[in-house]
Amino acid sequence: MSPASASEVPAPVHLVVGDEALLVERAVARAIAAAREADPAVEVAHLPVGEVTAGVLGELVSPSLFAESRVVVLENAHDASAEVTTLLLDYAKAPSEGVTLVVVHRGPPKSGGRRPAKKSGGKGGGKGDALLEGLRSAGATESPATGLSDDQRADFVRAEVRQAGGRITGDALGLLMDAVGSDLRELAAAASQLASDSGGQVDADAVRRFHRGRAEVTGFAVAERAITGDRAGALEALRWALETGVAHVLVADALADAVRTVARVSAAGRGDPYAMASALKMPPWKVRKAQGQARGWGADGLTRAMGVVADLNADVKGAAADPSYALEHAVQEVVAARGTSRR
Repeated sequence: MSPASASEVPAPVHLVVGDEALLVERAVARAIAAAREADPAVEVAHLPVGEVTAGVLGELVSPSLFAESRVVVLENAHDASAEVTTLLLDYAKAPSEGVTLVVVHRGPPKSGGRRPAKKSGGKGGGKGDALLEGLRSAGATESPATGLSDDQRADFVRAEVRQAGGRITGDALGLLMDAVGSDLRELAAAASQLASDSGGQVDADAVRRFHRGRAEVTGFAVAERAITGDRAGALEALRWALETGVAHVLVADALADAVRTVARVSAAGRGDPYAMASALKMPPWKVRKAQGQARGWGADGLTRAMGVVADLNADVKGAAADPSYALEHAVQEVVAARGTSRR
């Protein structure tokens, strides 16, 4: 291994926490890149924890007789056996020179912000948490890779556009996120493409121009037209979406999100979107958009629409014999509810 200055020596143990695939991949790639900067000839091994024994792992993280550097990426570490967990925790306290260990862990289970009680000797949560906390205590360099909130996804898109040498307007950001959805990989690809194709200035027209076909077949397009009372447009978008393979549950989720968002924004009253965003836990562009959509809605109508989307959730998950018909009926009911009892 070629000698490197102290600033070039990669961290010996990296901990990647979360299950957002793109963020996991990028965090792992950064760790590998740091090791390659120190030694371009570094060897890289990716291993699912289910295929690793303590003996195999011990061999991989032992110093090389020929001073060859190595990166070991251990995937799904939350499923590690007790034996492998013990070895990893012992290793993290005294890592080998020339070896970079990257441990990918999905993080603690999501249960309303509270962890379930740990059970000694049990599988899953307790054992996985012990590995997670043990590596943190040992000083592992940690990279978060958890799912992002709406605000964080908006920041992510801005950063992707900026990294590609462009800038994106607030209106364009909202349109892009509605058109593409919440998948970070697809958002990153779209942001990069738009920044390149638009000469760096990404505005609403650029998003419409380059993503028109996709935007017209998403569940968000169906929801937006239904929530604004465009019955014919909503039904046309719905039929097109279903014909092109958009899942029933995705359309139902988009419709429910639109109704709930308008209901929350409407209940909060009028105000500056930026001031309201924090209290509502929504990005400002989403508040501003919902404020426009709320015109024409009354309290009774929103209550009725909330009931419709609640029933639809069960219908598209098996309660209805024909989920396509259930969606069409729900769209018409939401449109009809819009004219009910204005405030």
